[in-house]
Amino acid sequence: MSANVLMSNHNSEQLISLVNQHQPDLLITLESDSWWQNKLSVLKKDYPYYIECPKDNRYGMHLYSKFKIFDAQICQLIEDDIPSIHILFASAQGVKMQAHFIHPAPPSPTEEDSSRPRDSELIMVAKALKNPTRPTIVAGDLNDVAWSRSTRLFMQISGLLDPRKGRGFYNTFHASYFFMRWPLDHLFHSEGFKVKRIKRLAKYGSDHFALLTELTFENADQQSLETKSAQHKQEEIQQLAMSKADKRKVPRFEKS
Repeated sequence: MSANVLMSNHNSEQLISLVNQHQPDLLITLESDSWWQNKLSVLKKDYPYYIECPKDNRYGMHLYSKFKIFDAQICQLIEDDIPSIHILFASAQGVKMQAHFIHPAPPSPTEEDSSRPRDSELIMVAKALKNPTRPTIVAGDLNDVAWSRSTRLFMQISGLLDPRKGRGFYNTFHASYFFMRWPLDHLFHSEGFKVKRIKRLAKYGSDHFALLTELTFENADQQSLETKSAQHKQEEIQQLAMSKADKRKVPRFEKS
């Protein structure tokens, strides 16, 4: 379950009620500051594993997990004040998996395409996770829609799948305007997962709806994404990647 709480939103009881109702195994909150950290501490009785990164710049992140976390890193991949969370955890069946939670900054209107921090972070993560040796999940608020060039390129490079494909858009932003909504909150997964359900949850005071995605790992036979020619793909990578977009900054939890 992912929830961009909107830092100025103080309706924590409503979000906690949604968590208690749906009981996700993993909860990632975005824009969560110290106030939210204090309010969400009541979840720790059900979520013994947690990672806290409060910030007052709308880029705080908190992760709560029922699954055992073996390794965790908080990284600043592109910009020093914008964190991402990366974990190695075990599912209920004991399968070790990796998950990466990101919230890249939206592009400034004055920036050129090739220098967008958001796109650079996406490409960095995509390149790092290409051909993963473990089941892999990437989730967060990408500040971008599912059909954009950068999101499509992220999937093509990483090989990760969008569980919404063929199921709907699941527009999560803006919660207050029913006539202007876009799917900005995403989850991608490697092959082997089976999608049980995706649900956009009820309003809780944020400008984003929370998104609940239920997956099972069964080594399911899922159709691979259509890939572009290597030459065309490389041209787009060069257009989007910044010099700072070093994939080695992204934790990759390899099998030993």
